[in-house]
Amino acid sequence: MSRSRLSRGLAALSLAVSLPMAAGAEEAAPSAREREAALLVGSVLGGTPMLDDLRSLVDEVGGRATGSEANRRSVEWALERFRAAGVTARAEAFRMPMLWLERSASATVQGQGVRFAPRVAAMPFSTATPKGGQSAPLVDAGRGTEADYKRLGARARGAFLLVETDELRDVDGLFREYNEAVGIESRAFAAGAAGVVYMGSRPGNHLYRHSVSVGEKNTRPMLVMERDGAKRALRLLRAGKALTLNAALDLQTGGPYETKNVIGEIRGTTRPDEVVVLGAHLDSWDLGGGALDNGANVAMLIDLARQMQRLGLKPARTLRFALWNGEEQGMHGSAGYTRTHAAELDGHAMALSVDIGCGRITGFYTNGRPPLVPLVDKALKPVEGLGPFTQVDVPVVGTDNYDFMLNGVANLIANQEAATYGPNYHARSDEFEQCDARTLRTNAAVVGSLAWGFATMDEKLPRQSRAEIESLVNSTDLAQQMKAFDVWDEWTNGTRGRSPERQATPGAR
Repeated sequence: MSRSRLSRGLAALSLAVSLPMAAGAEEAAPSAREREAALLVGSVLGGTPMLDDLRSLVDEVGGRATGSEANRRSVEWALERFRAAGVTARAEAFRMPMLWLERSASATVQGQGVRFAPRVAAMPFSTATPKGGQSAPLVDAGRGTEADYKRLGARARGAFLLVETDELRDVDGLFREYNEAVGIESRAFAAGAAGVVYMGSRPGNHLYRHSVSVGEKNTRPMLVMERDGAKRALRLLRAGKALTLNAALDLQTGGPYETKNVIGEIRGTTRPDEVVVLGAHLDSWDLGGGALDNGANVAMLIDLARQMQRLGLKPARTLRFALWNGEEQGMHGSAGYTRTHAAELDGHAMALSVDIGCGRITGFYTNGRPPLVPLVDKALKPVEGLGPFTQVDVPVVGTDNYDFMLNGVANLIANQEAATYGPNYHARSDEFEQCDARTLRTNAAVVGSLAWGFATMDEKLPRQSRAEIESLVNSTDLAQQMKAFDVWDEWTNGTRGRSPERQATPGAR
């Protein structure tokens, strides 16, 4: 996109933001909060270093799997960006339960008169294979349904099961993948399979990371095979050819270790002990540069903090710009924050997660808190010309709002148009070019208005009790989502989420 075309587009957006104010000139003059929000919105819509930051993070730091050297560099990178902008910043340590990184992955498929080597990627939390690889029969597991496993019978035991997939086109398909994987993999484990091989679902033969559904409890090699190679293998199997797969997965694994989130902070003036958290995850998987997931939104939050500092804006509540690590491996960075700051959570007014790439923000998930909807509407008033915005009041699992929700803090997720997110999710193709500059700046304006609204409004929702959180779990599909993301057991065993309220001990009679 040319610079002149981008400038014309941003000018039009600035006009769109100002129209609601102009149309209301006959009404009361804008409040100080609204004037400050307009200053912030106008600033991020203009020429700022946001896109340069994104390019630097994606191209210079690159894929940033938690535990990797690139991830450690990303922490220093983010601290430098905040501090150069004059924003107070710190790295906060938290504990990861397990180290998992891929060093290399390869595979060979062979049978009588057939031999080829499709590209493969280890699934996060796959086990490593012995040096030289692990060989087993490769069998056609269809779609991995109950009927497919019944058809396979004893042939599944000790075999690599090749599972056919649809090509991924949108975010709905992505969530369907997560949900279906739980059943596919549990059936494979019960059948005694040597491992599971998924046909790659991304177009263009792109490889990607997709975590094993049972996480670090997994005990088998698990991998994704490039789509065309998997199709070739399935055609051979369905023509009656017996095939063997040798998979060689060299992984770096280990026990618990310490890593860090990055927190930028603008302290509140009149209510500094009340906190608004604005979050995006700094980590990414390593095959691509991590632009959509989630470098774009990291760059956005850094730029919002930079522009607030440059403009001298003073929020009533403390604003924390949280760049989480460990999100891709179980949302551990935000979980660590809720433990470290447990004594402060009663004062947290809102926690936002922005994590669906670069598509236009169409509203926010309010995660089962109906009173939150009008507060979001109020905060977005200064940017209503960039809407419309619709809030969706259902709970969502899968990103860094999760532990705030389970701790009773009002929480939001930016709801975004899919754009290029689905097909490039966790994939080699997740690079800088996937993000549209105009849309990213528009999203920054929307998030800026939301942030400033919650940092300055009088209203604040109370923190929910454990009983209220349990009611939300029991009355929605939240439990099903938690199981799909392998976080259900931590809720039920009390290692994540708000603890039950202490009951007063009855006095002696």
